[in-house]
Amino acid sequence: MRPLFVPVMAFASLLLAGCASAPNDPTQTFQTKKTPAEYADCVIPKLQGSALNPTVSQTQRSYRIVVPSKVAADNVLEAYKTPNGGKVFLYERHLLASNFMPSSFERAAQECL
Repeated sequence: MRPLFVPVMAFASLLLAGCASAPNDPTQTFQTKKTPAEYADCVIPKLQGSALNPTVSQTQRSYRIVVPSKVAADNVLEAYKTPNGGKVFLYERHLLASNFMPSSFERAAQECL
C-alpha cells in the first residue's frame, strides 16, 4: 500500500497544479480590430473543428464562449466591445505539461484576432 501512496500523491498534486492560478485572472489578454460578434463567428467553427463543444452567450457588448472540461475548470473566452474593435480575455486551465505548446483552444483564439 505504501509504495502506491507516493505516485498517487504526486499525480494528484500535478492535477491540482492546473487549478493553482487565480480563477478570476485571465491567462491571456488580446486586442482585436474585430467586433465581438465577428470574433465569435470566427472562433466558434475553429473550436467545433477541434472537437471542442463550445456554448455561447451574448450581451449587447460582449460574447462569452465556454468550452467544458471533464478534468479541470472550464475554458472561457470573453470578447468585449471597445471603440477600436474588441478586447479578448482567455481563461484556460492547463493540466500537466500542456504549457509547452499552445492548446487547440488557445490556437483558435489567436488565429481569429
